[in-house]
Amino acid sequence: MMGDSFKKVYNWLDERIGLKPIEELAKHKEVPVHRYSFWYYFGGMTLFLFSVQVITGMILLLYYRPSAGTAYESVRFITTQVHFGWLIRSIHSWSANLMVGALFVHMFSVYLLKSYRRPREITWLTGVLLLFVTLGFGFTGYLLPWNKLSFFATKVGTDIAGSIPIIGNTILVFLRGGKEVTGATLTRLFGFHVMVLPLTIFLILGIHLYLIQKHGMALPVREARKEKEGEKIRTIPFLPNFLYRDAIGWILVLGILVFLASVFPWELGEKADPLASAPAGIRPEWYFMFMFQTLKLIPSKVLFIEGELLGILGFTFGGLILFFVPFLDRKSNKLEENRLFTILGVLVILYMIVLTVWGYAV
Repeated sequence: MMGDSFKKVYNWLDERIGLKPIEELAKHKEVPVHRYSFWYYFGGMTLFLFSVQVITGMILLLYYRPSAGTAYESVRFITTQVHFGWLIRSIHSWSANLMVGALFVHMFSVYLLKSYRRPREITWLTGVLLLFVTLGFGFTGYLLPWNKLSFFATKVGTDIAGSIPIIGNTILVFLRGGKEVTGATLTRLFGFHVMVLPLTIFLILGIHLYLIQKHGMALPVREARKEKEGEKIRTIPFLPNFLYRDAIGWILVLGILVFLASVFPWELGEKADPLASAPAGIRPEWYFMFMFQTLKLIPSKVLFIEGELLGILGFTFGGLILFFVPFLDRKSNKLEENRLFTILGVLVILYMIVLTVWGYAV
């Protein structure tokens, strides 16, 4: 009975929007199986956590009020008065951190497997843009509870942006909505968090997912070379085999997420007081820690250049290399091993891990 009802609904939708081509594409889509196939699942995991972010974010928006006088109180109301409000907020916060972690793993696995090779250059470019926008979500969402830690961390973060020569002051005023971190900063970052960045990420994500469907999952260089030499590569159907395995990962992540949100609920802290002095041990979120720690380690002056500026220029240069790596790594396009880019990627991963641990240890 249920099967007949589902078939009628499917036929009704197919007649109006055309589901048959999508169904045929899903039926014929194949996923390669090899020793590195495990890393394919982190893309879907990131997408799943992003979906959790969207759902919980929309629920929180029903109660949140974005102004300096009401933001903290509205978050406290959510956590103390709204049924399961504390859980929804904790899931939103924990899923944001897990999403960034899954995105880093996904990006570096794609990098080390050289999956940015021709014809997937634009897939890589959109993926890197998604990383930057996701970090933008983290930065703009941090101030929204309007607590002491987020207030002063935002002040430090925008001060760093303001240290850039010529355009630094313009960037600072643009981010803060004025010279200082005030209610205008909160309102501005809230607008970015719930309007500008979501529209941007949905646009880029749509292009990214389309390109993945068009080109399929990329093979590592060695496997691609075997395929070129005529060796048959084992594959599994995307629907339902790969999707079932993907769904198992989502269920496991959901279990971890609920456990973290229940056992370690996200703290609200004290309300921000712009007139108070900054508390000791101000730190950014973990995914910005390696940058923050690097800027702390650089001397105030390196030759004739400000140390902070040198650090910002270094991160900008690194971001550009990451963005354009498909066009810099010519060997991988020829299915040749490029150890230089592999070693560089491993060193960057180790650098980020060491500096992050160091930042929390000191």
